[in-house]
Amino acid sequence: MPLHLATFFYDPDPSFGHDPRTFVAMMLAGFVVGIGGHIFRSKLAVALGIALIFLATFLLPLATNILEYE
Repeated sequence: MPLHLATFFYDPDPSFGHDPRTFVAMMLAGFVVGIGGHIFRSKLAVALGIALIFLATFLLPLATNILEYE
């Protein structure tokens, strides 16, 4: 499989990617919920915080990029 030089150039097209502010806000909310769960010793809140962080940093960006390019 040959590598093409065009694959290494940055495309500043605004249609590429999504606004990261929603993902960052969701990640910060996950940290707040997780920290609150540790303070109040709630395993459910800690698990919810971890789930929010995982969703915001991996699953939702992946899903939005996959659905955009179908």
